Amino acid sequence: MLRAEVAVSPGLVLANRRPLVFVAGVNVLEEGETCLEVAAVLKACATRLGVGLVFKASFDKANRSSAQSWRGPGMIAGLAMLRRVGDETGLPLMTDIHTAAQAAPVAEVVDVLQIPAFLCRQTDLLDAAIQTGRPLHIKKMQTMSPRDALQVVAKCADLGAQQVILCERGTSFGYQNLVVDPLGVAELAAGPVPLCVDVTHAVQLPGALDGRAGGRRDLVLPLALSMAALGVAAVFFECHPNPDLARCDGPSALDLPGAVRLMERVVAVDRLVKAL
Repeated sequence: MLRAEVAVSPGLVLANRRPLVFVAGVNVLEEGETCLEVAAVLKACATRLGVGLVFKASFDKANRSSAQSWRGPGMIAGLAMLRRVGDETGLPLMTDIHTAAQAAPVAEVVDVLQIPAFLCRQTDLLDAAIQTGRPLHIKKMQTMSPRDALQVVAKCADLGAQQVILCERGTSFGYQNLVVDPLGVAELAAGPVPLCVDVTHAVQLPGALDGRAGGRRDLVLPLALSMAALGVAAVFFECHPNPDLARCDGPSALDLPGAVRLMERVVAVDRLVKAL
């Protein structure tokens, strides 16, 4: 049976009625110390604010519009990088998987398995992820209605899942744009599993930069505040020490001071809403 409260790690539980948790990190793992720098800044802020944090980074971006897009270091090198972040920060970890064969080895390193939006209806992938026993963070496909997304959740329950987090990341109606419908978010938040809202992927402009994703970084904060006002379990965002130099989705990413400001203001809204 699906749980309304999902335990990501000891002492860290996601639920729509509980204090908000952040899922945050870099879009895709890069060379050097970038992910450790980001993780350290995010952890320090989360600790100061007294909120939960899951660190997210992808080892492979296998679903980009352009073959020229940076995909990442791959599974073996990427898992080593993620393991280092976990060891040095103590943060729970989340990353994407794209094939059923990746589920078991990735689950040995990370605490949450993310199912990419374009793959959220792939039964074999869902089943392999569920069999690991790790919680699933399922991105809602960009063409799905809330009812469609809840059917994916029901499929997971039929496959034996107990811990599923559903993630809203915007709906595409074409024209290189994504729209977040607050009525749809409220409908999903009333569903059977915790809801996370991805406020950086939601401001993407898919394929707008010669086949690469553009973005509207200035809209991330107002979107995050509006989503927190709806009483969700988590807000997901991505950041980078220098977003203009990020290897992937820089136009949608926050810089580190912007990430701290977002966390401070979103927590204030969440505490107000959930105290009512």
